[in-house]
Amino acid sequence: MRWGALGCRRRLYFAYANDWSPETDMALRLEDIELIKQLKYRYCTAIDTCDTAVFPTLFTDDIEVDYVGGSYRFQASGRDAVIGALTQAFHSRFLSSHTVHHPIIEVHDDDTADGRWTLVDYNIEFNHRMVTSGTSFYADKYVKQNGKWLIKSSSYSRLYERVEPIEVTLNLTAHYLGEKDNKR
Repeated sequence: MRWGALGCRRRLYFAYANDWSPETDMALRLEDIELIKQLKYRYCTAIDTCDTAVFPTLFTDDIEVDYVGGSYRFQASGRDAVIGALTQAFHSRFLSSHTVHHPIIEVHDDDTADGRWTLVDYNIEFNHRMVTSGTSFYADKYVKQNGKWLIKSSSYSRLYERVEPIEVTLNLTAHYLGEKDNKR
């Protein structure tokens, strides 16, 4: 029996040399997959809470985004442009919840990966008295820079989108962004 070492940067894994397979390689990438999941979850939390201090820690300098909804298209290039647009969109007169599910993450090597996610979101724009809800399919590209995974590109297209006017008074008992000092 011969044992071989499969190196993955800061960790060393041992696998039986004759039993190597793509499944073995997948097992070696579980830490990277988990870190990418955490990155995406931090992104969703940061946009829902408009945590502008977190935004710069999520994206590469040259990030590209392209989000296509039934009633909008949001495109931006570069970290500053993306952060500026997100900061304008998520404010005290906006309520949102973004959850991502069913990740399919493919780690290509130590520094690149792709991810696909299902998004379920619910948004209320108080200034226009509109509710938007729906689901989308995200397609992201990730890169590792200085040992940390970042979003290099992100896009989605809607599976469905529902937009309705608010015709009744909403009985909100909590509204996080409504309490923040980012009035618009």
